[in-house]
Amino acid sequence: MKERIKKTIKSNHFLLAIALLFFASILFFAVPEFFSSGFSYENGVPQKEEPKKKTIVYSPYDKLIYDAKLLELANNPPPTPPPATQDTAPQTPSKPNLWPVKTAYPNAGAILPFKRVVAYYGNLYSKKMGALGEYPEDEMLSRLMSEVTKWSTADPKTPALPALHYIAVVAQASPGERGLYRSRMPGSEIEKVLKMAEKINGIVFLDVQVGLSNLQAELPALEKYLSLPQVHLGIDPEFSIKTDSRPGKIIGTFDAVDINYATNYLAKLVKENNLPPKIFVIHRFTQKMVTNYKLIKQLPEVQIVMDMDGWGPKAKKIGTYKSFIYPEPVQFTGFKLFYKNDTLELGTVLFSPEELLKLRPIPIYIQYQ
Repeated sequence: MKERIKKTIKSNHFLLAIALLFFASILFFAVPEFFSSGFSYENGVPQKEEPKKKTIVYSPYDKLIYDAKLLELANNPPPTPPPATQDTAPQTPSKPNLWPVKTAYPNAGAILPFKRVVAYYGNLYSKKMGALGEYPEDEMLSRLMSEVTKWSTADPKTPALPALHYIAVVAQASPGERGLYRSRMPGSEIEKVLKMAEKINGIVFLDVQVGLSNLQAELPALEKYLSLPQVHLGIDPEFSIKTDSRPGKIIGTFDAVDINYATNYLAKLVKENNLPPKIFVIHRFTQKMVTNYKLIKQLPEVQIVMDMDGWGPKAKKIGTYKSFIYPEPVQFTGFKLFYKNDTLELGTVLFSPEELLKLRPIPIYIQYQ
């Protein structure tokens, strides 16, 4: 009896083993990933496999709509009507319009000009550098979204996209350990800003004030963040010092060579990480802050914004825009508003969205400090 039971158990074990082997073979061919160990073998040595990057397909856009938006932003005056009769004295031909700028079409997924970016600027360590760091987080985000709503209401054809424009490299009056008159913010602070932006479905700009350093040194230090699809770049020529001075004593400058380096760097990250085009904001309020603008390269991976960064009463700001932004077209324009410095004179108030929508060209990037 015992022998019969043993034979039955062995027979059952054998049948179970056959069944498991059959099931495993089916599973192997049907779902090979089930058997993956995460290692590959080369010459008998296990090699750790790197996870494959997901291929994201960004929504294409209609180029006719893109061209129409550029023409809308140019806000050119209507053409001069032809003479009423042949006897009318010949008219002086009008000058060609500087805007819109003819550039390569951006890659799919481009934000501009389909949306208008409305940003709060500042640094979390300082309440004096802008609205981003001046108010507690919830209040700051609420104030920003209020401005976003105003812009979307004023121009419903161009929805406003919220942004946090964070100064990630801050120019300073003291030389610091390396004598570069700039301070890099820790990654923990940048990550705080990224989390804030998530709460409002916004994007982030990392602003760089190089001091006596340069973009070639500062941008690679931010690559971890600039490689993210929601993170874009801003640079401030005011604090780029190329002489024997320091930030704050003189107004600095960037040349087309500097700007092209940053554009190419961003384009490289876009290609390597399958990203939508980056927005690249350059602040400006004097002629010499940006030199050789005609040599600035245009690439489909990067959208360049020249941002009017001057402060003061309305007439002064309009004069700056007309003098340094309008006559040297690059691609898109921006306009900066200072809650405090623009309203120092008694009776002065900030520009409303409706007023700025009358500018020529119309800014597609608005920043509040």
